[in-house]
Amino acid sequence: MRFRVERDVLAEAVAWAARSLPTRPPVPVLAGLLVEAGPDGLALSGFDYEVSARVTIDADVPEPGRALVSGRLLADICRSLPPRTVEVVSEGSKVVVTCGSSRFSLLTLPVEEYPALPQMPSASGSLPAEVFAAAVSQVSVAAGRDDTLPVLTGVRVEIEGERITLAATDRYRLAVRELTWKPEQAGLSAVALVPARTLADSARSLSSGDDVLVALASPDGSENLVGFEGGTRRVTTRLLDGEFPKYQALLPAESASVAVVETGALVDAVKRVALVAERNTPVRLSFTDGAVTLEAGSGDDAQASETLEAQLEGDEIAIAFNPGYLLDGLGALDAAYAQLSFTTPTKPAVLSGRATADAEPSREYRYLLMPVRLSGV
Repeated sequence: MRFRVERDVLAEAVAWAARSLPTRPPVPVLAGLLVEAGPDGLALSGFDYEVSARVTIDADVPEPGRALVSGRLLADICRSLPPRTVEVVSEGSKVVVTCGSSRFSLLTLPVEEYPALPQMPSASGSLPAEVFAAAVSQVSVAAGRDDTLPVLTGVRVEIEGERITLAATDRYRLAVRELTWKPEQAGLSAVALVPARTLADSARSLSSGDDVLVALASPDGSENLVGFEGGTRRVTTRLLDGEFPKYQALLPAESASVAVVETGALVDAVKRVALVAERNTPVRLSFTDGAVTLEAGSGDDAQASETLEAQLEGDEIAIAFNPGYLLDGLGALDAAYAQLSFTTPTKPAVLSGRATADAEPSREYRYLLMPVRLSGV
């Protein structure tokens, strides 16, 4: 195997493919990056039996071949090379990387022991890469991070014709995003539970292209695989098993109070007031006609309060939230104004966005947040 490629192109591709490699591989070969040089250029692949990543780049390939080398070491080397053309040559049990006066010799891993990468399923549909990345980012903030509850670490993807619904919850908050896409076949209906971390990383890394192809191995999820492809990059991941909570029943049909606050001002105020909130203590919000007062701290502890302008329709209400969870929802709104809809101080509130203070709220994104019970309530 022998190929030549520009340093920046190689370093970016190697770094992206190596991100999927396990930090503690169950078998040594899974720490390897599969390097395949052929007439169509250079392909770099990583796989850990759960997630596969593959990227192709243009390269001058006088001698085709394949080798398996330590992915993280190769990434570190490529990142440190001077901005020159890189030549990579396989010599027996080693791969030699030369760039200018720099020369590295890497031991290869047994390529014959490397597992076959899963095939990319046929495309189910596509949507703009930036839209996909933004939608996944909005939803994945609410996904659980406790691996003992794997179902809650996923994002539920529901496909109904030209509509996709993404949903995630960790039991304390719920994020739901609806968007349109271009299905490959009319009337397509499918459901998949995708690991949130993999979905977020994939969406972010594919955002530089025009469109992202989404591919389910089968509409009913029986083959337990989903793939994403954008430009020269593709990712596959195994789906999660289990029953996702019936989240639609959690979204209240009507509200006793609706408040509207400028999103940026509310974010800044929550951050300031939360400075005195000790770990796991809430920020209290009291909504009255024309204002909302934020408070944190009590008794002999440090205290803070701040009042902002706010529109209120309905009953006055005092409610408390985990400040981190509240900021996650506000940060995901992507709207100039935040609408907070309440039923009672002890039941979940729903955040949605408004383009202006008097505009209709968007139903594309909703963030439901459980309140923290205040003493005496």
